[in-house]
Amino acid sequence: MQIQKTPADRIRSWLSCRYGGVLIFLLVYLCLSFATRVALLCQARADVAWDISLLAAAGWGLLFDLATGAWISLPLIVVLTLLPAGFFKKHWARVIAGIICCAVLLVLLFGAAAEWFFWDEFSTRFNFIAVDYLIYTNEVLGNIRESYPMPAILGGLLAVAVLLFWLIWRTGLPRIWLDSEHEPFRCRLRNGALWLTAALLLGTAVRLDWLPSFANNFNRELAQNGTWSLFAAFFENELDYERFYASLPKQTALSVLQKELTEDGSVLLKPKEFDTLRFVRNEGQEQHPNIIQITVESLSAEYIGAWNPQSDLTPNLDALAQKSLIFTQLYATGTRTVRGMESLALSLPPTPGSSVVRRPHNEKLFSLGSVLRAKGYDTAFIYGGFGYFDNMNSFFSENGYRVVDRSSVKANQITFANIWGACDQNLYSWTLAEADKAAAADKPFHFFLMTTSNHRPFTFPDGQIDLPSQVSGRKGGVKYTDHAIGEFIRNASTKPWFKNTVFVIVADHCASSAGKTELPVDKYHIPLLIYAPGGQVAPGKVSTLMSQMDYAPTLLGLLNWTYPSRFFGHDIRKIKPSAAHALLGNYQKVGYIEDGKMTVLAPKQVKTFYDVAADSTLRQRSSLPKENEEEAISYYQMADYLFDQHTYSELEAEEFAKWMQTGEMAFEKRTVTPVP
Repeated sequence: MQIQKTPADRIRSWLSCRYGGVLIFLLVYLCLSFATRVALLCQARADVAWDISLLAAAGWGLLFDLATGAWISLPLIVVLTLLPAGFFKKHWARVIAGIICCAVLLVLLFGAAAEWFFWDEFSTRFNFIAVDYLIYTNEVLGNIRESYPMPAILGGLLAVAVLLFWLIWRTGLPRIWLDSEHEPFRCRLRNGALWLTAALLLGTAVRLDWLPSFANNFNRELAQNGTWSLFAAFFENELDYERFYASLPKQTALSVLQKELTEDGSVLLKPKEFDTLRFVRNEGQEQHPNIIQITVESLSAEYIGAWNPQSDLTPNLDALAQKSLIFTQLYATGTRTVRGMESLALSLPPTPGSSVVRRPHNEKLFSLGSVLRAKGYDTAFIYGGFGYFDNMNSFFSENGYRVVDRSSVKANQITFANIWGACDQNLYSWTLAEADKAAAADKPFHFFLMTTSNHRPFTFPDGQIDLPSQVSGRKGGVKYTDHAIGEFIRNASTKPWFKNTVFVIVADHCASSAGKTELPVDKYHIPLLIYAPGGQVAPGKVSTLMSQMDYAPTLLGLLNWTYPSRFFGHDIRKIKPSAAHALLGNYQKVGYIEDGKMTVLAPKQVKTFYDVAADSTLRQRSSLPKENEEEAISYYQMADYLFDQHTYSELEAEEFAKWMQTGEMAFEKRTVTPVP
């Protein structure tokens, strides 16, 4: 008579082999991954869609957890294959195994805690940002140390790890495994090969791009596994546009782009070549004031009273806005500082993958700085931190800017600093000194400033504002940022060069990019104001839709500059509001907004379409007019192509002068004559 096995008997038979430890690990890993997903769901409870898609997210999450667990178990399978038979019969071997198990549990718990804090900051699982942060361990570890009570967190995690190990041991499952293993080497080799094959097949069979689109992006993020997403982002750092994204025949894309670029009345200088070179002409006398551009870390428009009357954090900026030209519908092109730098300096769309600032072969590009230097300006990049972070120093120096950062100033010029850099007040003191030197040399200057204080851990000198450092969080960071800018403007007003200087205040990106949709438009809304105490730019308000890549041509247009240009952006005052557009994206998805419609391009040639309401809410639709789709594709496809072909290059002084002459002739005749 056959004896029917009970569930307990089946479990004992599964565990009674050398590789029963792998099953125990997978079970523990799946439980911790599920608990992490539930914790993140609780954190995002106000934003997720509480519908059937949550069950779908749980199902996909289990699949990705299994695949991730399979990858992680590979070293364990190899070790268990190589250890001799009877190894775990020894008391000391079991002690070592217990210590290693506690260490593994601690690492897994630390990863779960890291996901909690990462989600709190970015509302996503680990992604491209996390990959970048792993590269710059000094800044990131310092930021973590200054932002969180790490000894208490690590001590608590260690205690939980030991408790979990004790609970797992109390189930008796580990003892079943350890007491039963006695397989000879030949048997272990055969079984180990089978386990390795199974783990590899499961791990490689699952792909992140299998994950379907969800109506709510929070639900989609919950469906992912953080570790899996981290490694997927690492390997997809660089994305070949034409391989992964919807594209057009190159000549068609060029024709569409050239038509777009000349909507501002500029004249193409190389209409038959793959080049954006054109001649921009402005009437009136050119003005050549100094330009100090303050690029503020993470300053969303919602924090500034001039944009959001409910905010009372920025009295200095609000007062300055009354005397400035402000742009109320500016959108960041990305969610990282390097994206803002890329667009503000180069007037380029945010092509998928890594920012141009961090890519190889990014030297001698056409930029705002190259145009200014062609007309006699001194250009400098001034940063409160160490500019090796995110390749900033290399990028700016290779593109003609002098670099002033924390490493290039004397110790007594830093009165307060955190891991990200010296406080904003120190940065502005360095700027005043640099401006004094440039003015003494009787040369106009352009300074690209990058602040750091409005970044976690939000620490700043005591006694500067009525909020405490660090514990007041983002509100304290914004208020201190505003205070430092107000103090800088007041100090600058005592300088002889003040009246001949235009001050630009713009954000690099928003404080948060999280939203229910794949590209939440409202999370890209940032401020831009241009203050000219000498009257070079009249105060007022511009409400035309624009993105950061329109900044450089708009600024030069306000100063009546005539110049040859490769910029992808427009002087937005010279195009019809109905033709104005904004380009924005994250590291994988890129969007194009025009006339209340948005096209989103994603890997695997995916295209999605939306109507954009006045309050930036999105409603998905099945299609858009062909013109909108082709314009979106042409901007991104040609930006990627021209950069790869090294065509988006600066014009040397002699070449600049020649194209100035040719452009004047072309503008008059509305044709093009060859360059001498």
